[in-house]
Amino acid sequence: MSTAVTRSSLRKILPILDPQPMAILPDRAWTGEQWRRIQSGYKARDMDEKWNVFVEGQVAHFLRSWTGHTIFEATFSETPAGHRITTAVVETDQKRHRRTSPEHDRIMLELVITAILLGEPATGLRDELVQHSPRSREVPPAAILHSSLGLRTPE
Repeated sequence: MSTAVTRSSLRKILPILDPQPMAILPDRAWTGEQWRRIQSGYKARDMDEKWNVFVEGQVAHFLRSWTGHTIFEATFSETPAGHRITTAVVETDQKRHRRTSPEHDRIMLELVITAILLGEPATGLRDELVQHSPRSREVPPAAILHSSLGLRTPE
């Protein structure tokens, strides 16, 4: 996407009602180029895409595309290793976000960054998401991934 996604470019944004600091953060450091791509955000282009993301300053806001509910807010800091998430909050209102575990939150946040914002395959993270899903025994992996992550439409 050539133009950065901003708060004003999204149709509906609802703030987190019941934020809770994330107990486990992604351990990954993103390069300067990856951070610039993250800062560009992402806007869902069709019904199969589940996430919108925009960045204000150092804070990335992760919203469900259909409802506009903000699910995560992650603050990035520049470190010698690259840009890292130093704090993050997650929505805990069960009507907006069905949380399962701190590990699931960590995986989901990192997976949206990796697969949706950066367009990387993220095979390992996808496998982790399925393993940490409470529905993994009764629902096929593809259904778990689609309902949580959605698809990323190629540009």
